[in-house]
Amino acid sequence: MTQVLAHPIWKHRIFRLPTVYRPQDDSFLLIRSLAENPIVPGSRVLDMCTGSGVLALAASRFAPRSIVAVDLSWRAVLTARINAAIHGVDIEVVHGQLEAALARGPFDVVLSNPPYVPCADETEELRSRNWDAGPRGRLVLDPLCDAAPALLTRGGFMLMVQSEFSGERASLDALERRGLASSVVARERVPFGPVLRSRHSSGCLPPRQHPVEELVVIRADKTTE
Repeated sequence: MTQVLAHPIWKHRIFRLPTVYRPQDDSFLLIRSLAENPIVPGSRVLDMCTGSGVLALAASRFAPRSIVAVDLSWRAVLTARINAAIHGVDIEVVHGQLEAALARGPFDVVLSNPPYVPCADETEELRSRNWDAGPRGRLVLDPLCDAAPALLTRGGFMLMVQSEFSGERASLDALERRGLASSVVARERVPFGPVLRSRHSSGCLPPRQHPVEELVVIRADKTTE
């Protein structure tokens, strides 16, 4: 069964195949961040871990020269292609991982809402998951931070959203070690959803009295070659 979603942040309806990540608080926080960190018209944009393609669609409002969207899930790729067609946006949606993005780069802007939820078993098959990212929640974040300098043009920037549970400081430090100027540009506290509630009850997350997490948007700028 397919699902169609609506949200006041995104005026248009978003098509979604089953198991594809549903645009929610983290997606909309990053979309709102684009108002404060706008894309210059004519930029080349990458949406890494595109899911439904909602970030690529949001980026299209800034008149970029091109948009590439990459995801490991074939269902996500199909979903993003359908949403691009529905909304009449020219997006190159590619099946693959970072290698596929690097082969098409570098980009002026990189957007990403990667999997970042900690899970108990890193050896478990994660390819079909939309959120699980190993015991520390960094199975995707670490490679993305490593690849950021190669993904970006000089003067380009990345906006990436993640949870406090996957190590805000670890991302900032990793990006800075690779020569990128990095900072948190947006924060929002949101109630646990079903996945985090299950992780909390199973002991994968630090104990806390109130089931609330902080989402952060990190900006990383490439100022030198």
